[in-house]
Amino acid sequence: MKLFRGGTRPNLIGGLFGWIWLAIAVVPIYYIIVTSLRSQADYYVENPLSLPSNPTLDAYIQVFANDFWTYFLNSVIVTVATVAAILVVSFMAAYVIVRSRTAFSNRIFSLFLLGIAIPIQATIVPVYYLIVQLGLYDTLWALILPSVAFAIPISVLILTNFLRDVPRELFESMKVDGATDWQMLWRLAAPMCRPALVTVAIYDALNVWNGFLFPLVLTQSANKRVLPLSLWNFQGAFSSNTPAILAAVVLSALPLIVAYAFGRRQMVAGLTAGVGK
Repeated sequence: MKLFRGGTRPNLIGGLFGWIWLAIAVVPIYYIIVTSLRSQADYYVENPLSLPSNPTLDAYIQVFANDFWTYFLNSVIVTVATVAAILVVSFMAAYVIVRSRTAFSNRIFSLFLLGIAIPIQATIVPVYYLIVQLGLYDTLWALILPSVAFAIPISVLILTNFLRDVPRELFESMKVDGATDWQMLWRLAAPMCRPALVTVAIYDALNVWNGFLFPLVLTQSANKRVLPLSLWNFQGAFSSNTPAILAAVVLSALPLIVAYAFGRRQMVAGLTAGVGK
């Protein structure tokens, strides 16, 4: 076998498994998209992996006619409010941990790390009781507040690792010029940590947008449903209409796909911060 440039042999087995993994990832997405463009009658007679012979948007029209925009708006409100609160609280906490370097801040950081090990499922009963006692049951706040609490630990970890890479000389220089900690936080640390902030925003938005347990347990009214719970209801409403169900799946995934497309580079930079240390 001839050697390629650089004197290395081609990794045929690795390439084969790479193509297999690509097929495993792409084929389901392809199936969802093409099926959502079929009519209910064509779904039962056509090859499921072939292109639709008569593409139609009837499935999407049915989804829009069944309060899809209400569920979508609820998801947007919950996701935006949750991510905004996470970014503000986590960024300020990470700044204090990195800048203070006291025994107290180290213990607080350890407490945040402990929070990563607590699964949501193990705390759903006390969370439910607390939400009911606060009078927030069946409101969007019942989804926002617990989501913020469970997302803060991993967000603080990501932001802390990134903030430690910012040269301390920059902070000292601003401090000599009379800048306060609040000014250094938003005028220096925030611009320097943009990749990490984008990483946290996309990661937490993905988790909140796809969250199912909190909406299922903490809400019950139809006008308080978010998209993951509405997809479950669509499955009941369209139990024999697979194209309509998959059309709802496509519509619910589009916002996150767009967000990832615009923020993927910053997300990679934020996740790899401090890896070389």
